Amino acid sequence: MIIGVTGGIGSGKSTVLRSIARRGYPVYDCDAEAKRLILEDPDVRRQMVELFGEEVYRNGVYQTQWVAAQVFADKSKLARLNAIVHPAVERDIRRWAEGSSHQSDVRFVESAILISSGLAKLCDAVVLITAPEQERIERVLLRAAKRGQQMDAEQVRARIHAQIIEEESLQHQPYDLKLVNDDATPIAHIVEQLIRFVEQ
Repeated sequence: MIIGVTGGIGSGKSTVLRSIARRGYPVYDCDAEAKRLILEDPDVRRQMVELFGEEVYRNGVYQTQWVAAQVFADKSKLARLNAIVHPAVERDIRRWAEGSSHQSDVRFVESAILISSGLAKLCDAVVLITAPEQERIERVLLRAAKRGQQMDAEQVRARIHAQIIEEESLQHQPYDLKLVNDDATPIAHIVEQLIRFVEQ
């Protein structure tokens, strides 16, 4: 069984899934694995060079910010980038799911764009993790500060609102469980809710 877990920036889905992983459940982080595939998968690298040119891997390093600027300026390139990365991630999830094992046969896939990427079709259930907007902003600002990144509340709010389309998509493909990860609720309680849901 594959459980897709989604939620916007600052919702705390990664925190919840780190706890899930510590319980021994296999967790596939789509964002991290997409970055790995962009660097390591020969077919993905070839397509990336065809789309962006050799400079996309400068000295062997994937130029994340440069690509971000490219796709921001040209939405057709964003669509083509997604057409490279999303199918590669889907193939990798299928491979991973066949190879991972756990006594309950439950696996988790984490993606902020689970619906729009088409990955929800691989999942037996979809879980939405959400939180109040102000708490999401404060979490993202704290995380940015720890990393030495410059970011203000308005920038975070803009990123949250940019993800509203993804959350609206859940109206057309309803989630099976919604977890509110607010600061008043212990993470352990949310994790237990999620485990009860998947093991019922």
